[in-house]
Amino acid sequence: MPVMRVQSIGYGMGKKDFEAANCVRAMLGTAQEHTDEVTELSCNVDDMTAEAVGFAMERLLEGGALEVYTVPIGMKKSRPGILIRVMCPETDREKMVELLYRHTTTIGIREAKTHRYVLDRKTVELETPYGPVRRKDSFGYGVVRSKLEYEDLARIAREQGMSLEEARKAVEGR
Repeated sequence: MPVMRVQSIGYGMGKKDFEAANCVRAMLGTAQEHTDEVTELSCNVDDMTAEAVGFAMERLLEGGALEVYTVPIGMKKSRPGILIRVMCPETDREKMVELLYRHTTTIGIREAKTHRYVLDRKTVELETPYGPVRRKDSFGYGVVRSKLEYEDLARIAREQGMSLEEARKAVEGR
């Protein structure tokens, strides 16, 4: 079923008796234009250092993962552990599985297909007294958002001896 905004749902029951239910459900709605299907890979580890987990996350992102995040979990024998979750395009699934096995201590990876809602995005390069700064503009579903690129602000902050917030305000002209 496509991801959609459902407007109404109808049910119908047949008159003939079968061993299984004789019913149908129909949904009327508007398909969401800005969605995509992603593969979600996850694994649990309880024997890695924080540095090793961070390194694995970096390698996965460099390898093309859309998102990588961790969640603290409780594991068997009351051990604290870490859930590592990777979102990637289906075309990169095998590559991400290989990277997970190479850079973590997991012995098993779970997979799920999910749909996600995404805003349209574009990057605009702004000329500033501190050099070019990229701004990410996102829009859709009735919202518009803009955010200055962290790496560009961090560069300015380092070069000018400013805090990150001071660099942001300087670029925005405040």
